Parts: sequence; structure tokens; C-alpha cells
Amino acid sequence: MEREPMRIREGYLVKKGSMFNTWKPMWVVLLEDGIEFYKRKADNSPKGMVPLKGSSINSPCQDFGKRMFVFKLTAAKQQDHFFQAAYLEERDAWVRDIKKAIHCIDGGQRFARKSTRKSIRLPETINLSALYLSMKDPEKGIKELKLEKDKKVFNHCFTGVSVIDWLVSSNSIRNRKEGLMLASSLLSEGYLQPAGDTSKAAAEGLSDTPFLDLSDAYYYFPDSGFFCEGNSSDDDVVLKEEFRGIIVKQGCLLKQGHRRKNWKVRKFVLRDDPAYLHYYDPAGGEEPLGAIHLRGCVVTAVEDMPDSKKYDVDNILFEIITANEIHYYLQAASSAERTEWIKAIQAVSRTGK
Repeated sequence: MEREPMRIREGYLVKKGSMFNTWKPMWVVLLEDGIEFYKRKADNSPKGMVPLKGSSINSPCQDFGKRMFVFKLTAAKQQDHFFQAAYLEERDAWVRDIKKAIHCIDGGQRFARKSTRKSIRLPETINLSALYLSMKDPEKGIKELKLEKDKKVFNHCFTGVSVIDWLVSSNSIRNRKEGLMLASSLLSEGYLQPAGDTSKAAAEGLSDTPFLDLSDAYYYFPDSGFFCEGNSSDDDVVLKEEFRGIIVKQGCLLKQGHRRKNWKVRKFVLRDDPAYLHYYDPAGGEEPLGAIHLRGCVVTAVEDMPDSKKYDVDNILFEIITANEIHYYLQAASSAERTEWIKAIQAVSRTGK
């Protein structure tokens, strides 16, 4: 009897339509032999499936301008499928598992997250994803600062010099010339973003190198809470007070509407000091659809909602009651994810402004 293919990873991703240029959130399931995508998590039949045998994956995919965290899966029949994650680490996790699944199926092997054999080969290239996480470490990573230039104030950013200094001190490189090459790779892969005219001009090819080892070239981590104040350009948006907090957690959840009581997938970004939970349309739009001020809120798990349709609710629910008694009902993909969100929101509500 043939066994069912193992589920490797599942969660919400935004997928570009194959016929129309529209992006819609889907519940995506990575199996050993393919990727299935569903309109809703509770659906029994997938809306479509992409076989992995003979497929290839490209990440980052920068075909769509400002749409970030996109990767492209090209099937054996040369049909392209585009998926967008909610944030960088999520995209990298999906890409890593898909690459491994493709390698296993093309080599006639079974997928295993952890190898039981020790490799005797050194990696041919530096692991940019692991390096990025080290650079973001609150204790040992690159320090995010408030920097001023040309009557602008850049928050949660750092200089090109500090990036190369950190790479040298962490023994990631042997000299500053190697550091420029590595930092340029981090920039092109989306692990670093340029802030200000000097670094942006270099990234666009107006300098000898995409990355600048200069004290007046500014950069920031994606989703770090970066914002620019002052006489800013169109790209450096001046953000409100509520956006100044450091991002603590982010990802997709289902949210119930206040009027129609229907459930929709939303991307949530949890910030601390000030304590806010912003939610966005995951298919596009840089402006949030709404904001929940968390200072003094109450958040609890909810086991059932009798007024909801069965196919909409998976009973992995939690409720946020704000200080001014507005109720928000959210649904996680698993009990573990719900617990993580509740703990994070509770911590922020106690410490944030």
C-alpha cells in the first residue's frame, strides 16, 4: 500500500494568480512531492497543486518592484508560480524546505529535516540567512541607532562602516574588501536595505560597489521598525508615533470583521514601546488596515464562537479586549501558534506605552 506523502510545512502565503495579475492569500502545504494551495485552511480539496519533480526555485524574486519576500517556483513544464511570505525569515524557511524537497525527490530520497549523517564537506558559500540572524542578535549583533543627515533623522539604522566592522570582528571575513563583497550579497538578497540618498544611489548602480563602506551611507534590517523623520523623500515615509516601536512578532492570522463577522487572512505586526498590533492586507498595500493599541488590553484563548460558520472557524481562537473595550477575535493556524501570540501580546501590553 502506497503511503501518503509527508507534510513538511504549511501556513499562509500570498500567491499570484496564474491567469490574472492578482495576489491572494492561500493556505499552502508543502508535501514531499508537491505544493498544494487551498482557498481556506479548512477546505478538503486544494485549489491547485505544483509537482516538485523537475522544479526549480528562485529567491529572492525581485520581479515585482516593492513587493518584498517573494520567491518563484518554476515547474517542470516551465510554468512560474509566485509566492510571497509575510517576512524575511518566513520566506527563507519555505525556500530552504522546498529546495531540500526538490533535491530529495530528484535524487530518489526521502525528505528529512535533520540529517543523521555528518557531512565531511565544508559549505561552498557562506550561509547568508544564518549570518543575517547573527547580525540582528540584540546582544552581539549590529547596534541599531538614530542617525541624522541632511535635516533628516533615520531611526533603527546603522552605517556601512559598522556593517564591515562587525563582519571583521566576527571573523566572517579576512579583510574589508571581502566585507564589501559579502555586504553587497546581503544587500542584493534583501537582508539589508538602503536608507537615504547615498546608499540608495549605490544600490541602484551609481557607484563602484552596490554597498558602501562609508560612515554617511545608512542601512537597515527589513521589518526592523526603521523610519525617517524630517524633510524626507517620497521613499522615506514619515511614520506616526505608533510605528516607532521595535517589531516583536509578525505573521498571518485570521481576523473576524466587526460588521459582517466574516473571517479574512491578515498580516499582523506586533510592536513594542509603543505597544501596537497593526494588521494589513497580505496581498498588498503598505498602509495598515487598522491598529490595535495594546496598552492595558486583555488577551485570552477562546474555545468556541457559536455565531460563526463551521467552515470558517477551527477553534484555535483568541480574543483581544482593548482598554476602551473594543473586542477583536483572531484565529491562529495551530494551538502552539496561538500560545505564542498570546504570550507576546501579554508581554507587550504590560511593558509598552
